[in-house]
Amino acid sequence: MEAITVYWTTGCSSCVRVKEFLTGKGVPFESVNVATDPVAMKYLASLGIRSIPVVVRDQEYTFAQSLDDVARFVGIDHAADYLAPEVLMARWKQILEIATHAISRIPDSMLGEMPAPPRPRTIRDVAYHIFQVPDAFLQVVIEGLEDWTVVANVDAPPNIDVAGILAYAEDKKARVAQWWDTLADRSCTRPLKMFYGEHSLHSFLERSVWHSAQHTRQVLWWCQKNGIPVEKELTKEILQGLPIPQGLWE
Repeated sequence: MEAITVYWTTGCSSCVRVKEFLTGKGVPFESVNVATDPVAMKYLASLGIRSIPVVVRDQEYTFAQSLDDVARFVGIDHAADYLAPEVLMARWKQILEIATHAISRIPDSMLGEMPAPPRPRTIRDVAYHIFQVPDAFLQVVIEGLEDWTVVANVDAPPNIDVAGILAYAEDKKARVAQWWDTLADRSCTRPLKMFYGEHSLHSFLERSVWHSAQHTRQVLWWCQKNGIPVEKELTKEILQGLPIPQGLWE
């Protein structure tokens, strides 16, 4: 097998997952954290790559948003097994409620703290990002947005407070619920064209659910570390069957 390199950054959910996936499959790779390597993103840009995680071999690459894509790229077997769409939706609603509760406990004065340096991402960014995920999801499935990173991968508004984050959260929770309640075809087999290829609505739904869950795990961890009491937690039952990585940040 030719040498491959995984470009990633601290706290990125798909980054943690693809590294664990390749390690579990016994696939060797070089690991490059773009947060600590100033020339890495310039090199990726020379290949036409604008987002991470990405798996690179010589001048070829595949985005690591889908483990199916990664498996094909490195030449190994992998068969995804998704929870049913209605189960995924029920879990997503639970996850977003737990995230909302935890964020409501964060003092405004602590929103600028960085939970996982060297990446310059604040707890404000992580909390807001949990709800950028359903925002991006809806823009893909309703409006046909292909590059959802322009929604999901931007920093939170620099001066947004906890009340502002919660208002954003309530809007996205309501819109996701409305989308599901009015969805005619709940098989979710419809193909979606995205920046990393064509994938089913079912697979993108699953990805969005576990993506929100992973960042909710990070917020809950940070709250516990800083002595911020929360009364709602992600249970094993909520996470069961979701492809959550073991690691939180890297």
